[in-house]
Amino acid sequence: MQSVNWDQFLVPYQIAVDELKVKLKAVRKQFKSQNDHSPIEFVTGRVKPVGSILEKAKRKNIADHELATDMQDIAGLRIMCQFVDDIVHVLDLLHRRTDFKIVEERNYITHQKDSGYRSYHVIIEYPVQTIHGEIPTLVEVQIRTLAMNFWATIEHSLNYKYDGDMPLEVQERLRRAAEAAFLLDAEMSQLRVEIQDAQQVFRDKEMNVKTDED
Repeated sequence: MQSVNWDQFLVPYQIAVDELKVKLKAVRKQFKSQNDHSPIEFVTGRVKPVGSILEKAKRKNIADHELATDMQDIAGLRIMCQFVDDIVHVLDLLHRRTDFKIVEERNYITHQKDSGYRSYHVIIEYPVQTIHGEIPTLVEVQIRTLAMNFWATIEHSLNYKYDGDMPLEVQERLRRAAEAAFLLDAEMSQLRVEIQDAQQVFRDKEMNVKTDED
């Protein structure tokens, strides 16, 4: 890995994250401009730190010349949704886009991991335009509800604390928490119409306040 010039290597990944965040946030704005419910609540993104890349490359036995093809999450986006059904709508939006290509999908919602982890992963190939030409760049997009994201954030922190060797008791409590998060999502889906009606009332009040101020 000593031969990798990290500053140059990570440039297309950072460009991909920055551009895709802008594009996906624009999707949300379009729904809002139509006074319609957006399946995208918010979007975050990051480029994996060099230390994490090196650790994963060592663990997965990935050579430096294989990083761009064999490590699919160097660039990562996370799309948060209010409801489980919104995830399906986001997937439909991604499939209909022509500015990137979907190369792989992993459904950890209906096929959750043993730990209780739930999310939908999409690997896309995004054509980054650089001064040296176009560079096809892999980006992992995770689509999940707010409840799923809360659980995943806690699990990630605990894994870091225990260096991947989490006590069985903690693992079991996490699994129970994952089921509780799943039940919360189910309840929120049942209340979807009520929640969206309340949010619409709030948006209407905001619009009236702005009109009065003008």
